[in-house]
Amino acid sequence: MYSPKEIAHNYIATGSYKARQRAGRMFVLAILAGMFIALASVGATAAAVSISSPSLAKLVGALMFPTGLAMTLIAGSELFTGNCLMIIPALTRDIRVGALLRNWVIVYIGNFVGGLIVSVIVVYGHTFSLFDNQLAAAAIHTAIGKVEISFGDALLRGVLCNFLVCIAVWMAFAAKDVAGKVIGLFLPVMVFVLCGYEHSVANMYYISAGIFASTNPGYAAATAIGDNLSALTWGALVVKNLIPVTIGNIIGGAGLIGLPYWYVYLRGDAADGVATGRTPVKSKNKKR
Repeated sequence: MYSPKEIAHNYIATGSYKARQRAGRMFVLAILAGMFIALASVGATAAAVSISSPSLAKLVGALMFPTGLAMTLIAGSELFTGNCLMIIPALTRDIRVGALLRNWVIVYIGNFVGGLIVSVIVVYGHTFSLFDNQLAAAAIHTAIGKVEISFGDALLRGVLCNFLVCIAVWMAFAAKDVAGKVIGLFLPVMVFVLCGYEHSVANMYYISAGIFASTNPGYAAATAIGDNLSALTWGALVVKNLIPVTIGNIIGGAGLIGLPYWYVYLRGDAADGVATGRTPVKSKNKKR
């Protein structure tokens, strides 16, 4: 397997490639990643909904969710939360800050589109009718819970979420085969789901699916009496969840993983070109 220092050096090429992609290709790959994460979210909810023990249900759902990141990394796609590690080639000056932000914006929007596609299909394709509409009830309850948490809680849960997601990506990059990548990413992702931390891309699906499902009378009737369906609005999705969670995800991924690993493994190498695998460029000017 690759050492942590080798992972850091290898990620410069990975991040640089991500930054150089054409916008159209980047956007399509981002849609796929949004769909992968959304489908893993559907599976996690479906696996847990019929289990009466809350703690066991949470564990089973957490065991299912890493499927999303596995599909993202192995099948090849662009995920905003994982791309927070692109701060590394930005710090080594292999990509410009503008290229980093361009990637984040395009991928974020693409991930949102992917989540919306899956939420529309599972709601209007009646996947949520499973278990006598209890899958719909669980989805709506989850969505309401996500828009009712405070700004501070959402931000801090977003920090810890992407700290774990980016560690999962980092560990997957240590492996040289598919099995090793899946094993490497599995446990950190399981921990973030089990602890209830907030993932912006997953929430694009969770909350939009809850909004769509709440408009179905049969699905709405299956929810708990205390659930506040009026809380589910597109404005609440953005303002009460995505904004704080996204800020937290950037802090957790770029600030608490990317920045420290750049400092530890790459900062001292930047001056002599080791970080990029290039030798220092010599002046072509001849003496006159």
